[in-house]
Amino acid sequence: MSEILLRLSATIEARRSASPETSWTAKLLSQGPGKTAEKFGEEAIEAIIEAVRGDRERLTAEAADVLYHLLVMLAACNVPLDDVLRELASREGLSGIDEKAARD
Repeated sequence: MSEILLRLSATIEARRSASPETSWTAKLLSQGPGKTAEKFGEEAIEAIIEAVRGDRERLTAEAADVLYHLLVMLAACNVPLDDVLRELASREGLSGIDEKAARD
């Protein structure tokens, strides 16, 4: 499944050099990290709303938007998806409680 995210991340990187007039991704990236963070937040709120409503189909669509906008925000902040995946892998097998305690 992560192959899909890796392909999407590569597409987002490729769009960095596209014209903002022809590419939504290029337009977002041209507006900087603040705008990409704002869009990510908007999509996250929309996903929350659909989760609360219990609309599985709409939540699925909004979750896809959240993942896309997360990847765009990461690109805008020059954080490679591989770094995030490595961080997740380092937490694998740890209790969430233990992992959180280790951060404090």
